[in-house]
Amino acid sequence: MTRFRSRGNKARLLRRVRRQRVKYITVLPSLITLLNGVFGFTAIVFASRGAAQGIAGFSYFAMAGYMVLLAMFADMLDGRLARMSQSTSSFGGQLDSLCDLVSFGIAPAFLMLKAIEGRLELTTPLSGGLFHRFVWLAALAYISCATIRLARFNVENEENEAAHMSFAGLPTPGAAGAIVSLVIFHQEVMPNLDAVIFTLPFLTLGTAVLMVSRIRYPHVLNLYIRGKQPFSYLMRVLLFLGLVLWNMQVALVLIFGIFAGSGFARWLYSRAVQEGRRLLSSDQHFEAHPSGESDA
Repeated sequence: MTRFRSRGNKARLLRRVRRQRVKYITVLPSLITLLNGVFGFTAIVFASRGAAQGIAGFSYFAMAGYMVLLAMFADMLDGRLARMSQSTSSFGGQLDSLCDLVSFGIAPAFLMLKAIEGRLELTTPLSGGLFHRFVWLAALAYISCATIRLARFNVENEENEAAHMSFAGLPTPGAAGAIVSLVIFHQEVMPNLDAVIFTLPFLTLGTAVLMVSRIRYPHVLNLYIRGKQPFSYLMRVLLFLGLVLWNMQVALVLIFGIFAGSGFARWLYSRAVQEGRRLLSSDQHFEAHPSGESDA
C-alpha cells in the first residue's frame, strides 16, 4: 500500500511539473539577449563567405569578428538591464547561455576553421595533413568546452549581484575575444603574415582548456569600473581608451590576450609561491631536526 501511495505522489508531482509554463518574461533584456544570438549567427554567415571583400572594404572574416564583438556588448547589456530592473530569472539565464553558445562557442570556432582553411589553399603542403586535423580537433574541443562552461555556469550561477565579482574559468566572451581579435588583426593589419593565422588553433585549444578550468577570472565591469574605485583604475581605463584610439586592432589583441593570460599567470604565481613556502618550511624543519627526531 505504501508503495502504491508513493507511486501516486510521484505521478502527481510529474503532472504538476508538466503543467508549469513560462507566463511572464522581461521583454527588453530578452530582446537584447536574442540580439546577441543574432549577431553570433551573422558572424557565422560572414565567416562562411571567406576572406573576400565585404561591406565598406572590410573582409568577411573581419566583419565576422566584429559581429562577435557586438554580441559581447549585447551580452554585457542584457544582464546589466535585468539586474538593474530586478527582473533576473531562470528563463533569462537559460536564454543567455543558449545565445552565448552560438556567439562565443560556435561562431569563433567556425571563424578560426574557415580562416585557416582559406590560408591552407595557398600553402598546399599543410593542406589535408596532420595540421589540418589538429585545426579540426581544436575547433571541436573549443565548442565542447564552451558548452560545458556555459552548462556549469547555469548550475552554479547565483542571481545575487555580490556573487558576480569573479568567474571560475575563462568566460566564453573572453575566450571568443582572444580568437576573433587575432583574426581581425590578421585581416586588417598583417594579412600577409601567415604566422599570425597559424597560431589560432593553439590559441583556440588553450582558451578551451582555460574555460573548463577552475582558475579565477575577475568580472571586469563589476570589479574595476562599477562603483567607487581608486584613482589608478581611472588611469588604466584612460590608457586602454588611448590604445584603442591609437590602433583598435592592436588594442583588441592586447586587451583580450592579457585578460586570457592573466588568470593563468596568477595561478602559476600562486602555485609557485605555495611550493616555495612548502620547501622553505621543510628546510627549516630539517635544520631544526637534522636527525629526523624531535627534541623530546
